[in-house]
Amino acid sequence: MELWLIWLIAGFVLVIAEVVTGTFYLLVIGLGAFVGAFIAWLGWNELAQAAIGGAVAIGGGLLVHHWHSRNRAGEKGDNLLDRGQAVVLEGWANETARIARVKYRGASWDARLVHPEEHPAPGTTLYIEGQEGNTLVVGLSPPAR
Repeated sequence: MELWLIWLIAGFVLVIAEVVTGTFYLLVIGLGAFVGAFIAWLGWNELAQAAIGGAVAIGGGLLVHHWHSRNRAGEKGDNLLDRGQAVVLEGWANETARIARVKYRGASWDARLVHPEEHPAPGTTLYIEGQEGNTLVVGLSPPAR
């Protein structure tokens, strides 16, 4: 099997694996493999293929790391635009774990109560204090701005 084809297959495997992880690291490593495939197709030796493909992968990894560190979710001062918005408690998904279903923007969301001692009833208005992935963090009172 041609060496450029092996690089190409490795690149596609890495890009497909990236779809599962969503971190962009495997995407830039896959891009490095595609560059290695191109260098191999041009007829350069294995050392040049590995060096240039590796340099692209490492450079891309550093760029992704820099982007992740700049856009990491912060504490109270983060850029969550929904912070302070009202939601309505529809019911409990898991009351012992304090996971509720809330209505917000016409859709049902999972929400975690920030204060576990609170026991609001369905229909209660809660306020968004933060977000953890796709789960809203809510409380009984609006957060301080």
